[in-house]
Amino acid sequence: MLFNSLEFFIFFPVVTLIYFLLPHRLRWSWLLLASCYFYMRFIPIYILILFFTIGVDYLAGLVIEKARGPKRKLFLIFSIIANIGVLAVFKYFNFLNANLEGLAKALDWNYPIEPLAIILPIGLSFHTFQSLSYTIEVYFGRQKAERNLGIFALYVMFYPQLVAGPIERPQNLLHQFREKHSFEYKRVTDGLKLMAWGLFKKVVIADRLAVVVNHVYGHPRDLKGGLLIATVCFAYQIYCDFSGYSDIAIGAAQVMGFRLMTNFRRPYFAKSIAEFWKRWHISLSSWFRDYLYIPLGGNRVAIPRWYFNLFFTFLISGFWHGANWTFIIWGALHGAYLISSLMTERVRAKIVTLAALDQTPRLHRLTQIFITFALVCFAWIFFRANTVSDAYFISTHLLSFDASHLGQLGLSRADWVVVLLAIALMELVHLKQRHRSVREQLANKPIWVRWVAYYALMLACLIFGVFTASQFIYFQF
Repeated sequence: MLFNSLEFFIFFPVVTLIYFLLPHRLRWSWLLLASCYFYMRFIPIYILILFFTIGVDYLAGLVIEKARGPKRKLFLIFSIIANIGVLAVFKYFNFLNANLEGLAKALDWNYPIEPLAIILPIGLSFHTFQSLSYTIEVYFGRQKAERNLGIFALYVMFYPQLVAGPIERPQNLLHQFREKHSFEYKRVTDGLKLMAWGLFKKVVIADRLAVVVNHVYGHPRDLKGGLLIATVCFAYQIYCDFSGYSDIAIGAAQVMGFRLMTNFRRPYFAKSIAEFWKRWHISLSSWFRDYLYIPLGGNRVAIPRWYFNLFFTFLISGFWHGANWTFIIWGALHGAYLISSLMTERVRAKIVTLAALDQTPRLHRLTQIFITFALVCFAWIFFRANTVSDAYFISTHLLSFDASHLGQLGLSRADWVVVLLAIALMELVHLKQRHRSVREQLANKPIWVRWVAYYALMLACLIFGVFTASQFIYFQF
């Protein structure tokens, strides 16, 4: 079920209303049932994969907590293998199989293994990582094993963040399913406002920019004049698409009284790649930091090993996003960016001094933001391109300009006006909420100002929204 579908606009209020009407002891059961229905609206049979993951990690948590000595690690390894094994079969088998087949052909060997005729389950990587974080936290003694199988299943399957996060930790979410949440007007309306804002980003900005991106990236050699424009459009499309999903998920949970972690903090205002990753997809970047980068040694090792830890973490992050060399290169690029920034730190400081940028802090910040955004956009080419060949062509012809192609990008002049004004509004909101939420700022305004803003947002979604029920980009991961 898609957040931007008519079905969800019926599902959400019905589920929420019944949730508040039910006695507290029955609410978690109702949410679990609703979450099962939500997921089964995609491919019903794939809920069995979720049940398998839930069963394995529920039992693993219990035995890990009771075990002592080497057995604890053995049970944790079993949980990790079971979870990663599901990912390997459904997400990576055909990729690895195709590469092995290509290698066999190059060596003139016979390769008999056929690809699997399977569809990647929606959000498989997200709920796998959320479930894995539970067993890891139990292993390190930071979380008690959950005795109630139903509540643990709800932790993995909680419908607002089931498909594309945020990837929650058990310490933050599990206990909330036992708390009694009363209907609070301010909390409910704050959640609805965040949902409306997320919907605005998705249907007004992301889905309109998708027309340009899909058209140009689908035929990059025919529309060289629009490659740079399409790449910048994709940067905003993926941000508005994914942060829009996160806003709707966090808002929907907030309406019912649940607190999910913030997943984005104005990432395109970052002044460095390191800062970008503290602002972009925070739940995933912190997951890799805590469960891969730090166990590898983090920065508490010799410098060459530190660089390896950084690069390897981003390489795996790229592979997590998709079974394609384009994603691996995207991850490698970000790893290379970070290592390069560390290696050139002194040189860049001298350049700043020589250019007198330290005398004009505002100009210095703008320069840093622009360079960071340019680097991120360049990496997005490999994330979005269909093949490595396409990505290479786009990156080497990015600055090619052909004015005759500009009218063939798929949007009318009116559409461009709408989307540019919408992006400008979004960035203005970002600037306004650097220190305080816009929702809080609006709450202190006169009632007529508040309701004009709310109605304007809703009307913008209804009038200018692209309601084709297009799938969110991160559903494929």
